[in-house]
Amino acid sequence: MEQVYTVSEINRYIKTIITHDHALGSILIRGEISNCKYHTSGHVYFTLKDAGSRIACVMFAGNRRGLTFTLEDGMSVIAFGSIGVYERDGRYQLYVDDVQKDGVGILYERLERLKEKLSGEGLFNDDHKKAVPPYSATVGIVTAATGAAIRDIVNVAKRRNPYVELILYPVHVQGETAAKEIACAIRELDKISPDVMIIGRGGGSFEDLFAFNEEEVVRAVYECRTPIISAVGHEVDTALSDFAADLYAPTPSAAAELAVCRIDDVFDKIKEYKNTLMRLMNNRIEVARNKLEFYETHIRYHRPDEMLRQKRQLLSDMWNTLEGIISLKLERRKVKLASLSDKLDMLSPLKRLSGGYAYVTNEDGIPLKSIEDVSRGDDIIINITDGVIDANVYDVKDGK
Repeated sequence: MEQVYTVSEINRYIKTIITHDHALGSILIRGEISNCKYHTSGHVYFTLKDAGSRIACVMFAGNRRGLTFTLEDGMSVIAFGSIGVYERDGRYQLYVDDVQKDGVGILYERLERLKEKLSGEGLFNDDHKKAVPPYSATVGIVTAATGAAIRDIVNVAKRRNPYVELILYPVHVQGETAAKEIACAIRELDKISPDVMIIGRGGGSFEDLFAFNEEEVVRAVYECRTPIISAVGHEVDTALSDFAADLYAPTPSAAAELAVCRIDDVFDKIKEYKNTLMRLMNNRIEVARNKLEFYETHIRYHRPDEMLRQKRQLLSDMWNTLEGIISLKLERRKVKLASLSDKLDMLSPLKRLSGGYAYVTNEDGIPLKSIEDVSRGDDIIINITDGVIDANVYDVKDGK
């Protein structure tokens, strides 16, 4: 039966082979630092990378004391150390004894000075950034005519919205003329005013991506009236154009997703707007219909001819009522007048005269009420029903 080994035995065996390889025991490696972390223990963990590969590195606290600068992401360095195996994880890594800046380190320092200068001028301020429109019909693209970046952008954009118009302004994305070409492309595309612009490229080394760190490119991005999405390299890469752009995307594919909305989402939103509009219109029509019915009823019961007819009827009723009241009052007055007339007739002197009574006055017409008002020989006048008698008093007698 064949020999079966444990994982630990295999990792230990590989470690032994690497440890006894004199070429790996003392080695210089050039690369760009990424994922750099200073641990509280004093150790430094980072990754060295180039255009095609990466290697994990660790620099223990004792070796770190000889460093004259701080390790940072993007810095190009030459690391001296040995290759070993960390048995527990079965992972090989570079155990770093010393680190020196590479020629690119000078480029990195230049980048930091330019970044500080442009930041001081306000080119990276958020208040200058423009909003990327949610629905873009035209998208300008500044990148190489060939390569993964343009393929990714086109594939993602057409998948999300086959109706979007993509306008490519091809440029070199690395080399001596790259920065000038990129800046010129941004200005030319800005003249035709696409809805949004994507600038960027696929991944590469620090030197390969440096065209997007040049001052003329950053200023062209800042001065552009069209909203710009910057997508340079991969997730771990950052260029100054990313800081000046209106929106940053970690990759060209992500930039296409930010620039181009899904057409299905647009259709869903239009359908939602349609349903909302129909609901609002139906509500308004229902409200208008209710108002119309109310006004129709109101007019029916308050139209001028109907109101006039009702007023006439009211006037007629009031007239009849008034006539009734007047007739009743006249009748009552007639009855009262007849009663008073009877009483007056009963008290009338003429009534008494007709019963055989006479009305006697002296010759001056003053009524005689007592025997004391007349003397023997006085002339008197006797009024009876059908005439007047002139007489002379013959005698006056006391009736007692």
